[in-house]
Amino acid sequence: MKAVRFHEHGGVDKLRYEDAEPPKLTSPTDVIVELKAAALNHIDIWTRRGITGMEVELPHILGGDGAGIAVEVGAQVNNVKKGDAVCLYPASGCGACEFCLTDRDFMCIQLRVLGERLKGTYAEYVKLPGQNCLPIPPGFSFEEAAAFPLVFITVWRMLITNANLRPGEQVLVLGIGGGVATAALQVAKQIGAHVIVTSSSDEKLEMAKNWGADHGINYRKSDFAKEARALTGKRGVDVVVDCVGGEGWVKSLAALAKGGRLVTCGATAGASPQTDIRRIFWNHLSIFGSTLGSREEFRQVLSFLRNSQIRPIIDQLFPLKEAAAAQQRLERGEQFGKVVLQIGE
Repeated sequence: MKAVRFHEHGGVDKLRYEDAEPPKLTSPTDVIVELKAAALNHIDIWTRRGITGMEVELPHILGGDGAGIAVEVGAQVNNVKKGDAVCLYPASGCGACEFCLTDRDFMCIQLRVLGERLKGTYAEYVKLPGQNCLPIPPGFSFEEAAAFPLVFITVWRMLITNANLRPGEQVLVLGIGGGVATAALQVAKQIGAHVIVTSSSDEKLEMAKNWGADHGINYRKSDFAKEARALTGKRGVDVVVDCVGGEGWVKSLAALAKGGRLVTCGATAGASPQTDIRRIFWNHLSIFGSTLGSREEFRQVLSFLRNSQIRPIIDQLFPLKEAAAAQQRLERGEQFGKVVLQIGE
């Protein structure tokens, strides 16, 4: 099969479009999927650079998001049959710990995720547990089905499970343009929230308004915490989606109303920001950290997408062999929505 792999950590020049051994069905609970599309995530870049702290077997295939057709199905798999169009839940646990036994594989200490500790979706075929293959939402293209899983399940856990977002609440989404931020905008608006977004790009702020954002703040031109409080009558927002971290973390806390909730799944601008703990307890703030979510939450996302008819925002499509160019677009922060690889075109 054709795949994009790296044989050593480094820049995009380390990515090679080459022949690779196709996966073989070795477990009766596994499925082999012929991939039609794969979506990029920042973890792909960090894994390629070797800065996640995870050891990966080289050469390695990146990619946690994908969609395609089940072509081989293990004898003990009951939820998928050969020929089914499927999207992928990317996480697998040990199957025996307290988290796995309560359908919380994503918290397993031995967590394995496609593209991280498992060979990923930048390839023509991928192998994964049958229980991780779910039906594509009606009307979705393979590209759309590859674009939503990782970011939407993460946003769902942050906004719905953890923050318990309610209609009419005020939400501040930092760094609009990335996959998580654009998914957060879509979910929050569908719930009935009032959404404020930030970016350093006026163009992205305008694009966000076209997708439903109520206000946009260019954080290079003004203090987004002060602007957010001004837009809410000095009250502050109910929820901040901050996957940026860095110097903006203090402003995120300052933007929250009393009883507000901050949700995070990343720290692209820095992982060790200054925090005034007094602000947290004086204002009864809650901070939720999460990555991914459970299979049940994934099923909730699928139901939400079916009923709301929301489609993930796709920024640009690249053929598989141009994965390096696709990653460069993501690294430069040029995208608005998901960057997707087309496979077998």
